Amino acid sequence: MIIGNTTRQGDTEGRTRDLVLAAVTERGPISASALGRDLGLTPAAVRRHLDALAEAGVIVEREAPLSASVARGRGRPARQWVVAAAGHDELPSHYDDLAAQALRYLATAAGPEAVSAFARHRAQEIESRYAATVTTAGEDPVARARALVEVLSADGFAASARPVGTGAMAGIQVCQGHCPVRQVAAEFPALCQAETDAFSRLLGVHVQRLSTLARGQHVCTTFVPTPVSQLPPPDRSKGHLS
Repeated sequence: MIIGNTTRQGDTEGRTRDLVLAAVTERGPISASALGRDLGLTPAAVRRHLDALAEAGVIVEREAPLSASVARGRGRPARQWVVAAAGHDELPSHYDDLAAQALRYLATAAGPEAVSAFARHRAQEIESRYAATVTTAGEDPVARARALVEVLSADGFAASARPVGTGAMAGIQVCQGHCPVRQVAAEFPALCQAETDAFSRLLGVHVQRLSTLARGQHVCTTFVPTPVSQLPPPDRSKGHLS
């Protein structure tokens, strides 16, 4: 596959392709033009790398939401890129098969509640590791969301955050472009629920999980409600919190 081969070759082309995939993983759905701006690549170079990654099956094209197409005016609908299932398989993971076998055994030997208890225990350990960083950020939910994104990214989740919504529906959308336990969580959704509960405790508000990689979506998204007065102005060039 693309990642393993280009990394071993160590050439400039391969390293740039890895950067393109990393950007799609963290920020997808993302357009070719946005990738070019962020990475300093020409349109021809972006298209070459995107075509190669698409041919390898690690990214796929999706139409932009209708609102984005309307904003662009008439013409061909905008196309954006996300990581495909094969692309996630190329990113680091941690012994998925062994973990799934262990949880199946636990469910058989001790019952489904034992799996849920394990999921809660795992989430509490993660929460303990993240707590100092998130707490140090203060009471501002935007700052706490940034801090959560920082520690999630350090753990390999390719996290990002962006302001979304208006009025009473305003908030922060925390995105995780990669999940090291995606395949296991697909079989044992208690892992996702326990993680969501941990986010609520860390951020001090009730958060809502909108999508997950484990359910086949291209990214895990968690909505964090935030008073509109505390939201930063959106970054039109990237769509992320600065």
